[in-house]
Amino acid sequence: MSVDKGMKIPNKRWIYIIPATIILYIMTFMDRMNISFAIAGGMREDLGLSMTIAGLAAGIFFVGYMFLQIPGGYIAEHKSAKKFITFTIIGWGSLTVANGFVTEEWQLLLVRFLLGVVEGGVYPAILVILGNWFPANEIGRANAMFMTSTSLAAIITNPVSGWIVEHYHWQWLFIGEGIVSLLLIGIWLPLIEDTPEKAKWLSDAEKEYLVSTLKKEKELALEEMKKKHIKVSYKELLCNKNMWLLILIFNCGMIGAYGLNLWMPTIIKSLTKTGMTKVGLLSILPYITSIIGLYIIGYFSDKTRNRRFFTALPLICFGLGLWLSTLFSDNAWVSFIIIVVTGLFIKSMPSSFWTMVPMLFPPGSIGAIRGFINAFGNLGSFVGPYMVGLITSTYGLTYGLYSLVGALLLGAFLTIFLPAKTAGK
Repeated sequence: MSVDKGMKIPNKRWIYIIPATIILYIMTFMDRMNISFAIAGGMREDLGLSMTIAGLAAGIFFVGYMFLQIPGGYIAEHKSAKKFITFTIIGWGSLTVANGFVTEEWQLLLVRFLLGVVEGGVYPAILVILGNWFPANEIGRANAMFMTSTSLAAIITNPVSGWIVEHYHWQWLFIGEGIVSLLLIGIWLPLIEDTPEKAKWLSDAEKEYLVSTLKKEKELALEEMKKKHIKVSYKELLCNKNMWLLILIFNCGMIGAYGLNLWMPTIIKSLTKTGMTKVGLLSILPYITSIIGLYIIGYFSDKTRNRRFFTALPLICFGLGLWLSTLFSDNAWVSFIIIVVTGLFIKSMPSSFWTMVPMLFPPGSIGAIRGFINAFGNLGSFVGPYMVGLITSTYGLTYGLYSLVGALLLGAFLTIFLPAKTAGK
């Protein structure tokens, strides 16, 4: 069967694939971030944690997160992302429940580290699934829609987390949310397939369109690589300056994003002097604006194909907004409003950033390269929370936030050195 170019292609892929990946990542994000409410809601005092150790406990997740990034991306691209993620759901749900039973500092650090190991391959595996389902003219929007999962996770779970901590105990926060994660398998298995060819729910027209379009794009990419005499060599890829440049940029973005995210409840509680339930409700506002920012950046990134600019712009605006919020810290609600507006840029960088990987690396290596970048780039997700905790312990929270501003602006500056083709030239 061939697809008529004037024929309107059905869009079931948007109805099945995107919601399933969003729901999945909402749960992973919730299980890694609920510690921020536990820290602000009594866990630090119960376990006798300093601000520095609390930051370490929040950030050590991302040290473990490195280990399955590359294997996870490879398995997803060459085996089955669907099966791989199914096993990780069981692992991270069980560990989240275990987090509710820790009584010692070392136990908390161990569980957080292992949780990071288990979740490490999920992100590159999801990116492989999206790449297998959405052509080049749709992938920016697909990435942006998927990236809303982190914002939706905060919007949905922050009020619940705040309420549980205030009315019950931080331990029940982990136990309850871990059980919900295990139930996710009932949604994941029926909705997701690795490729369009395997999907029984897909119409013939949509299947033919996706298979032919994605195949043609891959063939064109391979032809371009052959013309330029580029071989798929992992040794050469590891020496590729563009990969390390992307890692540095991603690091800077994650330092800012997770440095703010994991300390957000503490920041809001410090500013507003309210209870944890109200902190949970207030903390959703920056994530609501972040969804708007995701769609705006994703739309203009696709429209202009200037991936470099729309990677740098959110980093600059995020950094400047965070800096302005500290200038008005004496006026709590003005500072909070600035944080809410800054939310437009907290989550929007990755939607454009990840579209550059297929532009710079050959097919067949994309899954592993994404995993490599995400693994080493997410060291910033460890550095951000730990750095804020460490600096706050000595100099105060304002200086902790300044360190995030510096990292974000550095990341924006580094985009200048990316190849011209990432700017649509």
